[in-house]
Amino acid sequence: MWKKNKYDIIVVGAGPVGSTFARLAAEGGLQVLVLERKTTIGVPVRCGEAVADSGLRKFHTPRQEWINATIDKFRFVAPNDESITVNLKDRGYVLDRTIFDSDLANFAEKSGATVVKNTNVTGLLFEADKLIGVKGLHDDNPFEITAKLIIAADGVESRIGRMAGLKTAMKLTEIDSCYQKTISGVEIDQATCDFYTSYSLAPHGYLWVFPKGYGRANVGIGISGIDAMQGESAKVRLNNFLKTKFPQHKIESEAVGGIPLSKPIKQMVTDNLMMIGDAARTVNPLSGGGIILGMKSAALAAEVALKIFKNNLKPNLENLIEYQNRWLKSEGKQINRIYRIKEAVTKISDPDLNRIIEKVQKLPKEKQTIARIFTAAIPQKPSLLLDIAKVFIGT
Repeated sequence: MWKKNKYDIIVVGAGPVGSTFARLAAEGGLQVLVLERKTTIGVPVRCGEAVADSGLRKFHTPRQEWINATIDKFRFVAPNDESITVNLKDRGYVLDRTIFDSDLANFAEKSGATVVKNTNVTGLLFEADKLIGVKGLHDDNPFEITAKLIIAADGVESRIGRMAGLKTAMKLTEIDSCYQKTISGVEIDQATCDFYTSYSLAPHGYLWVFPKGYGRANVGIGISGIDAMQGESAKVRLNNFLKTKFPQHKIESEAVGGIPLSKPIKQMVTDNLMMIGDAARTVNPLSGGGIILGMKSAALAAEVALKIFKNNLKPNLENLIEYQNRWLKSEGKQINRIYRIKEAVTKISDPDLNRIIEKVQKLPKEKQTIARIFTAAIPQKPSLLLDIAKVFIGT
């Protein structure tokens, strides 16, 4: 199995978030164990795979093998198929998450962390009500491993925080039911990400087409959990779209899952445990993008953890709360602004969406920006204009 049964830190989940934390903590001299339930890291892919260049460069210089497509435009498609194409100030990438995730886990290992796959954490270990480790199955063999600190990086369906007594439940209105197919044999602009906004097509959500190079694309949909229960499922809606839009497509892979579109979780830490990434709801609640935000949360959590261990402090709630406070003060404020915008725009009717696109189309090309689109979308809510400015303009 592995050589030790006691570590400084155990990280549950070897996605980009867990691997980033593990690398940084190991570089700081801590003994880190990463437990991943999948047999192949990065498979299956459960996201659109898009990131901004500037965000990625905060952690790594992009490698060519990570990139399926380089993006310099967004196209917003209204319910009546009218559209606006917006040039991006910051280029983006559609990643190959299989390679990207695997490389990040390898970076963690090269920094001194131990990464173990095919390992299902089924419970936590307690001693006199104190969290001291995890238990589970590795290759169907039971194990128990102790550590001073546990990191929950196990995604939106995280059980680790809940096992530790944190309130992780979300309302159905704050989680999108998502279904995505990677397809080939399609003719699309390989430098443009398409967003289809239509209540009839994707109620309280949107549908995306992200290029992956050589006639390939990630095509997915996210709809409110309430709408998924009361109406057609995300799968049915996406299949209907594909039959109409790309009738000759071939399916390479498909994935299902949920995306948290909520405010940051109210409590990200407790004694001997920190939650990071999707598990802590560090996701853009409008776009559902969470790779870079999750990696930022991992970096901040690692910084706080290293400070605690370096100063021989206890990794208890009193000391770990610094991570939560700093996150909420920085990225958390922006996420809350985006959440307020999301709450407004997802209620817009299809006729209003058509009018918004028509209105922005009449502007000079240089004024057709993302900020203009959202400003046109919610003129009836002046209080949100400041949020829009801070989110899209940076004021």
